[in-house]
Amino acid sequence: MRFIKETHIDFMSQSRLAGFLSLFLIAAGIISLGLNGGPKLGIDFNGGTMIAVNYSETVNIEEVRSALANVSLDGQSFDFSKAEIKHFGDHSNVAVRIPTLENEPENFSQKVVGFMRSIFPDKVPEIETDFILSIEKVGPKVGAELSGDAMMAIFSALALILIYISIRFEFTFAVGAIAALAHDIMITLGFFSILGYEITLAVIAAFLTIVGYSLNDTIVIFDRIRENLKLNKRANYTDVINQSINESLSRTIITSLTTFFVVVILFLFGGEVIHNLAFALIIGVIVGTYSSIFVASPIVIRMHDNKQN
Repeated sequence: MRFIKETHIDFMSQSRLAGFLSLFLIAAGIISLGLNGGPKLGIDFNGGTMIAVNYSETVNIEEVRSALANVSLDGQSFDFSKAEIKHFGDHSNVAVRIPTLENEPENFSQKVVGFMRSIFPDKVPEIETDFILSIEKVGPKVGAELSGDAMMAIFSALALILIYISIRFEFTFAVGAIAALAHDIMITLGFFSILGYEITLAVIAAFLTIVGYSLNDTIVIFDRIRENLKLNKRANYTDVINQSINESLSRTIITSLTTFFVVVILFLFGGEVIHNLAFALIIGVIVGTYSSIFVASPIVIRMHDNKQN
């Protein structure tokens, strides 16, 4: 049973308006990235130490920041007041992200945890494992390697997709698909920059998932376009694409909504650990569905018209 009955929507007549919307979102993201000096990279890429602790009661984040302005470890004095210090989950949980230090003391993270315990000794749980939620440490060299690997993974995926679609369909379809994927990643990255969310390895995994999801939706539409072009060789190219999108619309909406509901639930109830990953997938599902119709298909039409002329 089809969720949406037969439709005759002229999607391509709205492609110019959709193009302006896409350009606005991409430009806003690029401006934000420029003002912020690039995306906000997590410890996975920058290197450093992330410590998350759980107090038994609510604590004032400014008091934590003031206390961390003068931390004495092994005879050395450190000022961590300018590090990223924030609540997460609720106001009893505190996360501190400290960049890599040149003269870092031995067992640095454990000593910082000990200092944080001393800030509010009456608010520390009796069981130590209840106090320490997580300790993550990544060296700067490993972070640089992970950054390179992440970029290589994304560009390799795009290159292989370009080759695959060129073989299965034709080069104009491949260009449309790659443009749609680049569009999806840039807009998602822009939202992360505007909202100040960190880019971690989990978010890179979400970006690659977005690439796969958006590509799947685009290929379904392209496959229907190819079938209709064979059946209606003399039909207007734009009309065939509109017809193909309308025929795929029910499947597209059902798939998108099913995925969207799942990632929204993950975002709301999945906890702080997968919060950014779920957010990236929410944006990716929305933008990926939109780009399959309003980015990939109009580019195919434009390239086809240029080839005919």
